[in-house]
Amino acid sequence: MSNLTARQVFTHPIHFLAYGFGAGLSPKAPGTMGTVVAVPLYALLMYAGSEAYLSFLAAALVAGVFICGYTAGVMGIDDPKGVVWDEIVGYLITMLGLPFNWVWMVGGFLLFRLFDIWKPWPIRWVDRRIQGGVGIMLDDVIAAFFACILLNLGAHFFKL
Repeated sequence: MSNLTARQVFTHPIHFLAYGFGAGLSPKAPGTMGTVVAVPLYALLMYAGSEAYLSFLAAALVAGVFICGYTAGVMGIDDPKGVVWDEIVGYLITMLGLPFNWVWMVGGFLLFRLFDIWKPWPIRWVDRRIQGGVGIMLDDVIAAFFACILLNLGAHFFKL
């Protein structure tokens, strides 16, 4: 099976999450669309407070290994383009510790997408060698840590 249909995504709760609430169905740049979905989720979680944010992030990260692995397994593809739960979690990791405003939200979006697409070492190594749900999640987690560290350094050194 190459791609899931909209019907399969919207009628199966695990596929619905894996496909980022439907964002992964985008024919162009599904990973970017998954990250777009993460932005309002980030805002909602920020309003809920740091405890809710961190709790959701931890649960989403752990569950993501299963969610992404399950849907990829059903599809018979190691890392399907439509599976974007990893991008959602990646963006939430990217935004850790940053001020809550649109400048950081856009900066986090751009920097996370840059690292996720560019895949410098060790992201590329993980992407090519670690399979299943762990591999799908881990390359985005590392990309998110790179983006998060750079953004937080920028905020610290430039007093932004």
